[in-house]
Amino acid sequence: MSNPDSARRFHYLNAMGIQTWLRRGQGGTNAVMSSPSSGDPVPASAAHEASSPLPYNAVATLDWMHLRQRVLACTQCALHKGRTQAVFGVGNQQARWMIIGEAPGADEDRQGEPFVGRAGKLLNNMLLAVGLKREDAYIANIVKCRPPNNRDPQPEEADSCAPYLQRQIALIQPKLILAVGRIAAQNLLNTTATVGALRGKCQRYGEAGIPLVVTYHPAYLLRSPKEKRKAWRDLQLAREIAAPVLPNNN
Repeated sequence: MSNPDSARRFHYLNAMGIQTWLRRGQGGTNAVMSSPSSGDPVPASAAHEASSPLPYNAVATLDWMHLRQRVLACTQCALHKGRTQAVFGVGNQQARWMIIGEAPGADEDRQGEPFVGRAGKLLNNMLLAVGLKREDAYIANIVKCRPPNNRDPQPEEADSCAPYLQRQIALIQPKLILAVGRIAAQNLLNTTATVGALRGKCQRYGEAGIPLVVTYHPAYLLRSPKEKRKAWRDLQLAREIAAPVLPNNN
């Protein structure tokens, strides 16, 4: 494997747990790697409360600093009662790619950053497999506070956080959104369709029609490693759509 690009690609596919075959004389094969499901501790449950969604015009003119301050101090829904801290988002604020997931987990709640821990490491390797470093993208979630017991966010909780995410998207103006997991895909596309029905094609987000690709959540891929090849195809589609604007890593 004398080509450095091929070697890097092989390494990242290996890290994703995707079985790869080499031509005879190139060094053999690489076995599938799977990981056990997470055993993260969970905090006490927060009481469910309904609240009126925050109107977008309440944050529509905020810059990054004031938007972050607003999110970190938010008490718009009951999720704030059980959080260690709100998880605003992280990455390049002029990013071409925006990665949007579901909600913070235990590691994210402790560290204040989305997609850390084992799922975060897999996401990093997924991005590297298509030539994108984590710091080149901007990473955020549908909701900014951890739901109790790692349950799915309730619709009213997602509605409460929607203006924050909409403002982040408006500030970044990404060329591509990668929606990871069912909750992210359904909220961004306003649909009840499954990930299986949504992936494999270019979707469009919002009035600007931002290209959006749906793929599986890294936490799901850790539990179902056989689906990693489908996720790899989703990443290839995203790279094809965003090819003119991907950074040059040669």
